[in-house]
Amino acid sequence: MRQKVVSAIGLTAGSALMYSSAAVAAGKPTVDAAALAKAIEALKSFDWGGDRKALNPIDDAVAATHGDATARKALEKQLLDVLKGGAPRGAQDYILRTLRTIGSAECVPVLAPLLTDKDLSHMARYALERNSAPQAAAALRAALPKTTGAVKVGIISSLGARGDTASVPALAALLTDSDQAVAAAAAVALGSIGTAEAGAALAKAVKKAPEAIKPAVTDACLVCAEKLLAENKRAEAAALYKAVDTEDQPRHVRLAAARGRLLAAGKKESP
Repeated sequence: MRQKVVSAIGLTAGSALMYSSAAVAAGKPTVDAAALAKAIEALKSFDWGGDRKALNPIDDAVAATHGDATARKALEKQLLDVLKGGAPRGAQDYILRTLRTIGSAECVPVLAPLLTDKDLSHMARYALERNSAPQAAAALRAALPKTTGAVKVGIISSLGARGDTASVPALAALLTDSDQAVAAAAAVALGSIGTAEAGAALAKAVKKAPEAIKPAVTDACLVCAEKLLAENKRAEAAALYKAVDTEDQPRHVRLAAARGRLLAAGKKESP
């Protein structure tokens, strides 16, 4: 049975969710406006140990608004309003998790300051990592010089996961960071980004990397080289393979490098 279409929900002044009759015609789920309004109100005081079922209408709204940019934007705004209103920790975490799915450029100004918060940085940067808006990547890059330790490592990882080419210079500079966890994370991120510029930075770093992080830099070189080879950038890939094909490297690394150099030269592997 088709549910009644709700055209607008007055949850806050000037905020409404619009739902099209086309969604119902197509058999898509619709939003229970009253239930959603009640859930948003419950979210304002929700914390760990609270009744998670009270928030289910929000989950339902996320599913129902799929493909409806206007409705998603309105739902996003209501969640951000709760987040900005000083909600409990449990509510904040729930909102950030939900923004991983529905977050747009609109949420970036609210989430960006949370990147330096040791308690909320993890979920904030995870939401931004999944956000396709260029502003999200810019916010992550801007947070790099403002953070340290595990928080910085997390942000570096998100930039790598996004394949953010604009962050390569900043990540390359971190390859010599005094915090070895940061330096290793920067290497991994550069390998994931996999551009020629990232490869050049890794090739330079692997020659003088401290023993503690040399395996991470070496692995990143191989990952980056594979990406370059897949893009038919043979010269750049060959340079990376050559950089790790040294006597101080383990046998498996040298074998991988030798194989890579053959492929980069256009030669087929032996059966």
